[in-house]
Amino acid sequence: MNSLAPVGTARKWATLSLCCLAVLVLSVDLTALHLAIPNLISDLRPSGTQILWIADVYGFALAGLLVTMGGIGDRIGRKKLLLIGATAFAAASVVTAYAASAAMLIAARALLGVAGATIMPSTLSITRNVFTDAKERTTAVGIASGVGALGVGLGPIMGGALLDHFWWGSVFLINVPIMAVVLLAGLFVLPESRGSRPGRLDVPSVPLSIAGVLGVVYAITEAGHIGLFHARVGVGLLIGVAGLAAFVRRQARLSEPLIDVALFRNAAFSGSIGANLFAMFALVAQSLVFSQYFQLVLHWSPLQAGLAGLPGGVAAAAGGAARAAPLIGLIGRARTVALGLTISAAGFALYALTGTESNYWTLLAAMIPCALGIGVALTVTSDTILASVPKDRA
Repeated sequence: MNSLAPVGTARKWATLSLCCLAVLVLSVDLTALHLAIPNLISDLRPSGTQILWIADVYGFALAGLLVTMGGIGDRIGRKKLLLIGATAFAAASVVTAYAASAAMLIAARALLGVAGATIMPSTLSITRNVFTDAKERTTAVGIASGVGALGVGLGPIMGGALLDHFWWGSVFLINVPIMAVVLLAGLFVLPESRGSRPGRLDVPSVPLSIAGVLGVVYAITEAGHIGLFHARVGVGLLIGVAGLAAFVRRQARLSEPLIDVALFRNAAFSGSIGANLFAMFALVAQSLVFSQYFQLVLHWSPLQAGLAGLPGGVAAAAGGAARAAPLIGLIGRARTVALGLTISAAGFALYALTGTESNYWTLLAAMIPCALGIGVALTVTSDTILASVPKDRA
């Protein structure tokens, strides 16, 4: 059931709208918590390490399970997996909102990441299968990337508006009605698709992929907190590298792997993965730093801090949705990515002119080119990744 029957124009764009709505919630959830950290610190009294895990475990769980969930979607159906994920995400959001301790909050955020891992690859695969025309696909991916980038900017605003009137858990309850819309509309709008030859799920590959990703990410996170040469960092890195090496070796030997590692021999594919990694890192890191700076240094309210970061989200969305596709036609994919990263790098260089006494307009002059360039790069790399593989392996 790999190939879909032709999907009408109206249903195509309705499908994209629902996929964008789901991606918007995931990206908002990445940053909505940033503004809530000062409030939940006073309420739950987490340790320094627990604060790191509260902020990061959502992304860790999501990243660690993406490959596995993509493989499951190929087998049981991407629409089905997305709807299961939307239901789980709404339920986990309620648990997170009412967490009574730091440990419970970490566990609930991890569940949110697991649910998010079922949604993200499903939205990409569905988009790739619905938009078969290359030009339409680039436009659709540009819109989806722009919405995702905008969500990173909207997260602090939505969180700030709620935190000015409610407790920190309210930032998670906004997920529930949005996911309800995705679930109910998705039952009727989203087309179903599966891999053409999915085969059975290779069970040993699942823990290897999770251990590999989480081991490396754990080592990086703990190194920033306890030092690069601490024993826990070394053990985490060893487990991560060993897990990834074993995972790659096993995938190369399977007839139906979770991910075709031979794809990384394609320079366009592997280069896009690398550029995408750094662009997303820069976008989310900028949001986190600004959220803390505006509140803890400038002593602005959560809503003021969220609004102050909005131009970055808008610039990233504009770069993805409005600028990337025309630039591809003018100068090609590689030059467009290089241009986007150069613009972003120039913006980050401007931060060297800022300090704790800098006014907002100085920060804005750096924020906008950073986000604009990232939006361009993310759109082109995401589209290139999807274009590099057959649509049934999206």
